Amino acid sequence: MTARRAPFHAAVTGLGLVTAAGVDAKTTWHSVTQDTVPHGVRHEAELADLPCDFFYTIDGLDTAAVLGVATQRMMDRFSQLAVIAAREAIVDAGLDTGAWDAGRVAVVIGSAHGGLPFYDEQHTALVTRGARRVSPKLAPLTVVNGAASSVCMDIGAQGPSLGVATACSSGTVALGTAHQLLRTGACDIAVAGGAESPLSRLLIASACQMKAASTRRENPSAAVRPFDAARDGFVVGEGAGLLVLERPEHAKARGATVRAQISGYGASSDAYAAVAPDPDGTGIERALRSALADADAAAGDVGHVNAHGTSTVVNDLIEASVLHRVLGDHPLVTSTKAMTGHTLGAAGGIETALTVLALEQQLVPPTANLEAPDPQIPIEIVRDAARPGRFDCAVKTALGFGGHNAALVLTRG
Repeated sequence: MTARRAPFHAAVTGLGLVTAAGVDAKTTWHSVTQDTVPHGVRHEAELADLPCDFFYTIDGLDTAAVLGVATQRMMDRFSQLAVIAAREAIVDAGLDTGAWDAGRVAVVIGSAHGGLPFYDEQHTALVTRGARRVSPKLAPLTVVNGAASSVCMDIGAQGPSLGVATACSSGTVALGTAHQLLRTGACDIAVAGGAESPLSRLLIASACQMKAASTRRENPSAAVRPFDAARDGFVVGEGAGLLVLERPEHAKARGATVRAQISGYGASSDAYAAVAPDPDGTGIERALRSALADADAAAGDVGHVNAHGTSTVVNDLIEASVLHRVLGDHPLVTSTKAMTGHTLGAAGGIETALTVLALEQQLVPPTANLEAPDPQIPIEIVRDAARPGRFDCAVKTALGFGGHNAALVLTRG
């Protein structure tokens, strides 16, 4: 019989967020806890004539001013967002990049589509203007590992560098992978999470054709409504969420403030269908139970869940049923996607950072636009206003196309 290994508590010492809800962690948290109407979603000219012609865009962010024009030009926008979030997370962690052991710093960043908009642009150039008009920067700017590479170069990290692509669970899997790297001793510090900027007519058209995206064109700010009886799909958005994770002894040695801990990680594959989740939810249930076991946590310990909650008809019902089956009625459950949009591969990074803040503040953000809860949903979702709670343990769940499931267990620092 194999002995269960002891839990490993990766210390979360820094957060960086750039989302449609805010250009940093502070403003994003304020928006998701205090605002009642999403303010970053709007019609986009690039998506004109599509049934879902709206997108969650980050307003008030001048990437050229933040990064410098020359640096910006060598990165696709998803990588730019990753670098900006990484810088905030490192400052928040109180790290000195000039003094650390660069070879002991890992970067793990998830993205579902990488530089897809630039790829679209260059394909158009090829078709309309010929091969000589295609940029030589196409490959380095569009690859999924571009964000991890860009962050490494920006902060001087020389440890393991990984780009994770597991569809909409990419950011969560990236954090789980970083947790494992720290556990094995492969690094002392990991900058991990997700980044995405998928404003692509091709991608959005496909989402419309799949009937996965909301078509509430008349009122985009009310379109995303997780767990609501009238939900009809997600709305894609851009953003990045990165966390600084450290081996606990490393964080303690430098006197870092531990904001929370990632104490368990579980992942699974449905092996069921390319876009539809297993209707029984066995895949996400396996990931969730694995994460709880990895953290040596009981279902009753979990006081809060930041759910995947995409606002799609089938996925919300399956996920909610699994949460009820595994965790019962106890946790305060929310989905924050109505405020940030569905940022695909970045979602896990953004929402894990929000879960850290929920643990710190003992406050659960409401699920915006939840007006009439689906009577088939067997759990109570926090709605209308942020709800105070008392909890030392929280869960982040994620489901991705292709049946990629992941779950993290977080505990208070």
